[in-house]
Amino acid sequence: MTVLAWVCFAVGAAGVLLTWISVIGTLIVPRPLHGVLSRVTGLAAMKAFLTLLRPVSTYELRDRVLSWQAPMSLFLRLLAWMVLFDVSYSLLLMPFVGGDIWRAASEAGSAMFTLGYAAPNNVGNTVLVYAAAYTGLTVIALQISYLPTLYSAFNRREADVTLLVSRAGSPSWGPELLVRTRYGRATQDSSNELAELYQTWERWAAEVAESHSTYLTLVWFRSLAPQANWLICLLSVMDAAALQLALSPGTVPNTRARLVIRMGFTCLNQVARAVRIPVEGDVDPDAPLSLTFAEFQAAVELLRSFDFPLEVTAGQAWPHFRGWRANYEKAPYALAYAIDAPPSMWSGPRRFAFEPAMHRPKNRTAKEVRPDDPQMLARRRRG
Repeated sequence: MTVLAWVCFAVGAAGVLLTWISVIGTLIVPRPLHGVLSRVTGLAAMKAFLTLLRPVSTYELRDRVLSWQAPMSLFLRLLAWMVLFDVSYSLLLMPFVGGDIWRAASEAGSAMFTLGYAAPNNVGNTVLVYAAAYTGLTVIALQISYLPTLYSAFNRREADVTLLVSRAGSPSWGPELLVRTRYGRATQDSSNELAELYQTWERWAAEVAESHSTYLTLVWFRSLAPQANWLICLLSVMDAAALQLALSPGTVPNTRARLVIRMGFTCLNQVARAVRIPVEGDVDPDAPLSLTFAEFQAAVELLRSFDFPLEVTAGQAWPHFRGWRANYEKAPYALAYAIDAPPSMWSGPRRFAFEPAMHRPKNRTAKEVRPDDPQMLARRRRG
């Protein structure tokens, strides 16, 4: 019995050490050092919610249910830490309570959850009981302090996502972003507006790359609006920049457009690696895309119908656009599938069947929304 009790002590010591490594690596170290426990609890939450969603046919209800997935994974991880610490300290106490597992569990639980009903009676278990009490309080305190950091990063992310809704629709789409920016603006004005937008989203992508690869739960945090999503918004901005570079090389804010694409696919690749999605290092710019030329041509025709300044034909622009998009297409498609992103144009397949919708002003043409249109001016004066 004495030998078995000391074997339990050794197993408990290893359990305490490994669990502390998981806690510190997840909550304190500012790098994506996510261990087995975090992956297991996240995967368990995902599997449970996917099972729950099998009979769900509408995306709105699916999004409402999935909004609980990330918070529940945080709760499961905290629960797993506390259980592992409780079991580990119970095993550590075995040699000091005569091998009585029930007494060891009682003293460990009393200390960890600060109940105080089981007092230690010798030096050995007194030290361990104090260590267990310190562990319980510290883990809870770290988790509580972790949440403001998590939600602060979430709020910073969502501010620009919300602002993009009026520019690119909901769900966002690259051609839609160019069309809406073109409304009522001269060519030079819209180019300046897009340059500022690209600069904003370059910095946004850098912040998301750092926060979402460090705090992986943020990847699955969903926006307040069902059709809004951080991944789809970033993809739409990158598509808009790639379209402008390919179709309007003379008026595009060249440096800003290239930088937002570069930072965008750096962000996507970094987040994909953090959630263990394979990412190619060197991409062949001539590799085939999931996006077809027919879809690209339809987008070009949409831009032309709103008098967007096009300097080349769809056929001439396609090789350049394909070269840009080949760098970043696979990572967002895989991430969109993994997080059940809203159904949207040019964003790849999902676990559920969907028909992406374009949100554009109905029964209007570009001419009807120009500021010099007499009918528009009359309506504004009456308003």
